[in-house]
Parts: sequence; C-alpha cells; structure tokens
Amino acid sequence: MVPRLLAAALVGTGLYACSAQPDAAAPAVIPSLDYSIVHTYPHDPDAFTQGLLFHEGVLYESTGRNGFSSLRKVKLETGEVLQKVDVPEMYFAEGLALAGSRLVQLTWQAQMGFVYDLTTFGKLSTFDYKGEGWGLTTDGSRLIMSDGTPELRFLDAQTLKETSRVTVKDDGLPVKDLNELEMIGGAVFANVWMTPRIVRIDPKTGTVTGHLDLDRITPKPAPGKSIDVLNGIAWDAQGKRLFITGKLWPSLYELKVESVN
Repeated sequence: MVPRLLAAALVGTGLYACSAQPDAAAPAVIPSLDYSIVHTYPHDPDAFTQGLLFHEGVLYESTGRNGFSSLRKVKLETGEVLQKVDVPEMYFAEGLALAGSRLVQLTWQAQMGFVYDLTTFGKLSTFDYKGEGWGLTTDGSRLIMSDGTPELRFLDAQTLKETSRVTVKDDGLPVKDLNELEMIGGAVFANVWMTPRIVRIDPKTGTVTGHLDLDRITPKPAPGKSIDVLNGIAWDAQGKRLFITGKLWPSLYELKVESVN
C-alpha cells in the first residue's frame, strides 16, 4: 500500500505533468508578401486583360469582352502590339498559356478554347470543356485552369482533357473567384477577382501559402478612359521578373516580391 501522503504527492505530480503538456500546434500564419515597384511600363488602356505571359523577351496577352477579344504579342518596354489576331465577337476570351509551341486560350462561357501556333498565330484547333473558363497557366507538363470556383483544374498539355482537380483553401476556407494564373517557382499565383489581392497556392494541396496585397498600386486612368480590376500576372523565369497589370490599365508594373525568385 502506498502511504497517503506519498499517494497525494504522486497525484499532484501527475496533474502537473498533464497541465504542462504543450497545446495542439497553432495554425500556421499565412504570410503577406512585401513588394516594391521596380519599373512601370506602358500598357494599352483598351486591353481588357484576361491572360498574360512572358516568353523570350515579349509579352503574350489575351484580351476579353465580346467584340474586343484578341490574342496579342506585345513589346514590354513600349506596350506596342507587335502581332494580333481578333477573336470572333461571339466569344469572350479569357486565360492564356503556352504549351510547347502552341498558345492555348480559354473563353468565358462558350465552353470552348482555341489553340494557336506560337509564331504565326494561326489557329490550329479548338477544344471544349464544361463550365466557365477564367485563368490558365502551365507547370511544364500540365495546364492549370481556373473557372471562378475554388477549384483548379489540371489538363493534359497534349490532349487538353481534364485529369484532376484541387480545391483552393485559405486558412481552411475555400477561395472562390480565382482568375488569371501564373506558375512561379512551383507555386500557382492567382488573381482574386474584384480584389487587389494575389494568392500563392500549393498546387499539390490547394493550400494558400501567401498573400500579395497590391492595394498600394492605383494606376491613374488614361484621359477619357476608365480602369477595371487588377488582372494579369506574368513571370520572366530567366530574368526573375514579375509583371502585373489590370483590365483597361494604362500601365504594367514590374515588381520585386519577397521570397519570389
């Protein structure tokens, strides 16, 4: 038999030991990424930017709105449109991605995409998908597509058929209105429509791993023009330069972003 005083001491010690156990791990804090503006370039204030990418020194841009949609090759330094093909007015063009020597362009509600030759802009084929088309990018082997919901779709880069999906969550909550996309260093960066925010997403899990709040960037509209929301992300992988713009913005910005390289 254990003496009463010793038993009390053991119980006290046990209670103390239990109370000293560490609490469950607190949720990770999602970082807000700091940035600075490195350079400002001209941008066509009539370009309703839906998709944007950088390749071999120039920008490729998909512009939207029925009757105004286009595919463009643009000189970064001046904003000059070097090459352009108009999209039939029945279509509202959306996201754009490069798949090898092909440019792939989405449309909003027509459930149809277009495939172009990178050099000539000649239309090679079309493809279909269910639902809406919003943003598009590539991880090198797959295309990654947004559709306005919290889901990212993965498409085979050759067949353009969907292979899988992942739900994007920020601190456990689904993030809807994911728009223009860009793959940077293994993460997907996505504009969140109607906000000045870009989110960084782990494409394997859908987890948001960073916020880029660009509310300090407020471009002044061109004379007689108006501007719409932030939309357009392009990454120069060789030069490690990040470019952003918006719908009907007269400027395109080169940013230096914390931990983006």
